[in-house]
Amino acid sequence: MNNQYVRREVFCCETCHELKSFWEKEISKQTFYRELEEDRQERSALKKLREEWRQRLESRLKVRDTPDDKQKPAHTAD
Repeated sequence: MNNQYVRREVFCCETCHELKSFWEKEISKQTFYRELEEDRQERSALKKLREEWRQRLESRLKVRDTPDDKQKPAHTAD
């Protein structure tokens, strides 16, 4: 299990200051982990791959949906 999701137990904090500092540290850790994950996702090639596939699909749809200019002319027998 990921360490960031481990439940933290607070044992006998004598003052409000200790309790406040404990939670401030926990919040800063979570913020750090979140920023790391955001950075990792930004560096990921997944966005680029999705964009490439989207462009491929759009180009295929355009080709399929455009009327065929080179349709066979009606063959007339004289």
